[in-house]
Amino acid sequence: MNSKKIFIVIPAFNEAKVIQSVISEVKSAGYQNIIVIDDGSADNTQEKAKELEVIVLRHKLNRGKGAATKTGIEAAKLLEAEIIVTMDGDGQHDPGDISKLIEPILEGNCDVVLGTRLKNTEGMPFQRIIANKIGNLITWFLFGLYVTDSQSGFRAYSRQAAEIINTRGDRYDYDSEVIREIYTHKLKFKEVPVKVRYTEYSMGKLQKQGFINGVKTFYKMFWKLIN
Repeated sequence: MNSKKIFIVIPAFNEAKVIQSVISEVKSAGYQNIIVIDDGSADNTQEKAKELEVIVLRHKLNRGKGAATKTGIEAAKLLEAEIIVTMDGDGQHDPGDISKLIEPILEGNCDVVLGTRLKNTEGMPFQRIIANKIGNLITWFLFGLYVTDSQSGFRAYSRQAAEIINTRGDRYDYDSEVIREIYTHKLKFKEVPVKVRYTEYSMGKLQKQGFINGVKTFYKMFWKLIN
């Protein structure tokens, strides 16, 4: 498959300090089709990303990680992407793992590849491990499919999967709703271990999923399920 058909989608909120290094790493890994979605940042994330000559879209208001990711996926589809990779904008993910995510799709073995941090938890804070395991159980309870990292934002989708998956969640509930869509539409999926790079910067991001946000996410998912 021509590499021009692979698009990397990066939702970003107040990531001006690191967004250029994230983009540069993705380019160094061999991927030039990059879409950054500035989700209503109060800093100059948009300007920093534009300096590196990538596609930059912006939400005027902060709508949430899920909404930003969906905007990026829709843009990639309009640009005729055949494979779409989503990753966080805080430098937590290693672009060197992108090749592992897209390989099963290139080989025609699956529709969605989920990057999982919990198959190798080295360097992962204990509280994050516990929170993610709880999130996995909640996702399984609500949607009927157990995966080892339901909250991972590092994923790859075939064009077909991107067309089929339809979520309502705009914030962190989006990641779990994708698992529901995989189960509902019987999409073939695979979990691939990925590196995680927790830094003082990424751990200090206030919008990251913590206990309180986790409770809010569970409430949103449960409420949608019964209504």
